[in-house]
Amino acid sequence: MKCSVIVPVYNMEADGKLEYCLNSLLCQTMRELEIIAVDDASTDGSLEILRRYERDYPERFRVIHYGENKRQGGAKNEGLKIARGEWIGFLDSDDWVTPDFYEKLIGKAEETGADVVGCDYSLVSEHTMEIGRVVQNNSDEQTGICDEDRHRKLVMRPGSMVIKVYRGSMIRENGLNFPEGIFYEDNCAGTVWMLYCRRFEKINEPLYYYYQHNVSTVHYISEEKCRDRMKAGELMMMECSSRGFLTEYRPEIEFRFAEIYYITTLFSYMSGVKHRKLSFLAELRDGMKKYFPDFQDNPYYQKEIGEEEKRLAALHQKSNLGFYCYYIALNTVRGWKKRLRA
Repeated sequence: MKCSVIVPVYNMEADGKLEYCLNSLLCQTMRELEIIAVDDASTDGSLEILRRYERDYPERFRVIHYGENKRQGGAKNEGLKIARGEWIGFLDSDDWVTPDFYEKLIGKAEETGADVVGCDYSLVSEHTMEIGRVVQNNSDEQTGICDEDRHRKLVMRPGSMVIKVYRGSMIRENGLNFPEGIFYEDNCAGTVWMLYCRRFEKINEPLYYYYQHNVSTVHYISEEKCRDRMKAGELMMMECSSRGFLTEYRPEIEFRFAEIYYITTLFSYMSGVKHRKLSFLAELRDGMKKYFPDFQDNPYYQKEIGEEEKRLAALHQKSNLGFYCYYIALNTVRGWKKRLRA
């Protein structure tokens, strides 16, 4: 089997989303491809849709179902257990790909000897094959044989995992998998997996369609999701440490941890969670002090994080209450100014 594509599914019956995703896989020009759809304890008609595809295309579809929701990481791990492909891909069940997605990416891998190949993606808000806003998932400077410098770049910016194909032997020989039971599993796995990549390549075409809509599992913010992001950062750091990478790539892993665990969580929590708690902010601050107390001196942090974010984070590290009051006042004033301009 040339390629296995794992599709985690949770409550994607509405609006034809799931069928559009699955049909894009059936239309692949690469014929030696198995589709492993994992129903993550859906409560709508998603499982019935998957069973229909399995009946209609038994040579191509394999469906896994279990009653306990393990989130996307658990669903991907279940798919990995039975995947037979030389190459492994992942596809979110509300997204879709061009008909030549896997043929082009695997062709690039076989041409260059790469372990991982990615491409650009298109942001869309309706089911269409027309190109929307194109986003670069990885940079050209990350491509080529993965020496220490390229590994550092890939740790810093691994890019989305669904917009890639991975050599199956790299996954199996190194025991690679996903954290289960949390959102943002890619934040952990994406970094760790790229440390085992010997050569990375990309195609500068938007071959993947990322569907933006208000019921996607990644498009609303809650305290639970913020805690999951913190957990993903912790697991990423612990995996890198247990696998022997933390010493060699400490500045990059420290930055990646600060970005996932702290900066992104802090500002998404303050901007997106309705009922904010000082106790949560204190826990977040104390976590950074525990794991990387000097993160603000990290050269990547100084370069990559915006000036306002750095100022606010510095205030938060000094005073939890002071940060909270200042942030609320700042955004209140900005809201007034915006209304006055309108």
